[in-house]
Amino acid sequence: MPARAGLSSAEEDTVSRELVAAEGLPWPPSVGDFYPPELAGPWVTKFGIMVWLAVALIIIFFMATYRNPKLVPTKGQWMAESVYGLVRDNIAREQMGKEGIRFAPYFTVLFCYIAVTNLFGITPFLQISPNSHIAFPIVLAAITYIMYIYIGVRKHGLGRYLKQSLILPGIPWPMHFLLIPIEFLQTFINRPVTLAVRLFANMFAGHLILLVFTVGGFVLLASDNILIQATSVFAFLMAILMAFFEVLVALLQAYVFVTLSANYIGSSLADEH
Repeated sequence: MPARAGLSSAEEDTVSRELVAAEGLPWPPSVGDFYPPELAGPWVTKFGIMVWLAVALIIIFFMATYRNPKLVPTKGQWMAESVYGLVRDNIAREQMGKEGIRFAPYFTVLFCYIAVTNLFGITPFLQISPNSHIAFPIVLAAITYIMYIYIGVRKHGLGRYLKQSLILPGIPWPMHFLLIPIEFLQTFINRPVTLAVRLFANMFAGHLILLVFTVGGFVLLASDNILIQATSVFAFLMAILMAFFEVLVALLQAYVFVTLSANYIGSSLADEH
């Protein structure tokens, strides 16, 4: 559909939807579906509300389960301890050794936050994850990026940290002209970029697949041909199947993000390259 002069992409998308709806035609999914409308100006959006909702749920969960801890844990206390134990033993300690224990609370909060916001993608009435918008994974990756650089510089000093990050031991000195730029890109550019893009791409793709099957099912159901209407059942079944698969992806991506964050911070604490 041709662009309309003087209209932003969001306004043009709205006009196009109104024209298509007036003609009684189905509107296919688009990138605009990833940008929920503003609720009360640019500072109050659906994404913003979901982020604060996730923070509130995490705070309430841990405060409620540890309000009165018992030697024989309740179900809630057991769940909280299991989440913390998973992150502490299988991520922090595994990636960073003994030094990882002091980072376990941060990694636990990070894991819970990403898991909850990812699961919003299949939660009724929310049905989209804030992490499917690239801005949110960028912020999370930036926090990890700042942490592992700050911790490395604080422990080793700027000069030694750059030396052990960029210079490979036992390499002939002419090779450093080639390897130092590669190590710089890998350590200081690729790490935060791939950390953010991995989370964003998985949640974006998952939401798009659910959107395609769900909207596609309704489009097929609205057909005048009974055979085409019957195929809508398969679209709805695939949407349900992909929703269950999305639960696995949501939790796995939270685990991967936190594991890589621990690995990067652990590399800054290491004494050798």
